[in-house]
Amino acid sequence: MVTLSKIYTKTGDSGETGLSDGSRLPKYALRVAAMGAVDETNSAIGIARLETSGDMDAMLSRIQNDLFDLGADLSAPEDGKKGRLRIAPVQVERLEREIDAMNKHLAPLKSFVLPGGTALAAHLHLARAIARRAETLIVELASKETLNTAALHYANRLSDHLFVMARSANDGGMGDVLWVPGENR
Repeated sequence: MVTLSKIYTKTGDSGETGLSDGSRLPKYALRVAAMGAVDETNSAIGIARLETSGDMDAMLSRIQNDLFDLGADLSAPEDGKKGRLRIAPVQVERLEREIDAMNKHLAPLKSFVLPGGTALAAHLHLARAIARRAETLIVELASKETLNTAALHYANRLSDHLFVMARSANDGGMGDVLWVPGENR
């Protein structure tokens, strides 16, 4: 378990931050940006949870915990050492099962969905957009360094999960706000 008795350490005052393996990086480093976007996704999900209950809240709670796992995964560069916390394939598989379960109750889309509808759906769409940015940064990092492939898969599935959940929150997709191409010409 993590124990934090002091919140500020002053170790970042020079513009660097520490990773869980003890190494230090500039705060503008790609790895740090990816970790920050994951944290921002988690915060947006926290706001969405103000509007949830039941199964949706339980799913989002699991995702929030997973996002801390993902942050821990990203904070420890791949070094072949055992025992580091990594996203596991079972976490990706759980997202896929939940996506499939929610999606089977939705009508097929006939247009792209604009973010909106219910307050919950709007919050989930915002979380989805942030998750996609996190995924983009993680993919860019993976093009430069070796990453856990399950972390990449999780980041990819997460935005899909949040999209399908947003549609579910819009009265099973009936309240989706659909894009009308060229409507305002």
